[in-house]
Amino acid sequence: MVIKLKNTAELAKADSIKLLIYGEAGAGKTRLISTAPRPVIFSAESGLLSLRKFQLPYVIISTYKELEECFLWASKSAEMKQFDTICLDSLSEIAEVILTNLKTLHKDPRKAYGEISDKMLELIRGFRDIPGKHVYFSAKQERVADAATGALLFGPMMPGKVLPVALPYFFDEIFQLSVFTDPATQTKTRALRTDKDNQYQAKDRSGNLDIWEPADLGLIFNKIAKG
Repeated sequence: MVIKLKNTAELAKADSIKLLIYGEAGAGKTRLISTAPRPVIFSAESGLLSLRKFQLPYVIISTYKELEECFLWASKSAEMKQFDTICLDSLSEIAEVILTNLKTLHKDPRKAYGEISDKMLELIRGFRDIPGKHVYFSAKQERVADAATGALLFGPMMPGKVLPVALPYFFDEIFQLSVFTDPATQTKTRALRTDKDNQYQAKDRSGNLDIWEPADLGLIFNKIAKG
């Protein structure tokens, strides 16, 4: 075996940031894609209308096989050279669609839940580790057990018992998207929570972000990559 030493300074390359962002329905997780550099969207959502004016390319996922095909295309296709950011919108919806599909193949639904945990974690790891591309994973929000303390905190929603607990371990960057309304003007502002508190899961292992950041993926990628 030939040992090839690497340098930790290369872990957050300027063209290869991976992050998971969750939030309530209507918070703007899908619209956030418009702030990413040259995105392509893999979606199980029906709410892409918010991106209509941006004319962004997308693929609809309705089965696990289609998700596998999207992964192979994203990791090996020459067409991917025209895109900088892979967006999975949302993991929650994609997992639910695939789970529904798997339930039709198993008489015992417990087998479907076990199978989707293995399959989704494998594909999430695969997308996360695609080199030279930013990857943005979005998810719906629900209360889940914190992996460290067991306390119920808001976090990314996934079906079953295994996925919600395992998912945070796959990411160095997990943010919660919040919407704030100015009571005087009724103007809405969206911001990303980057640090955990007693209600929300979040983490920023880059150390380059403030506790609250503007809802702008391009800005976030640049700040994380500064080192």
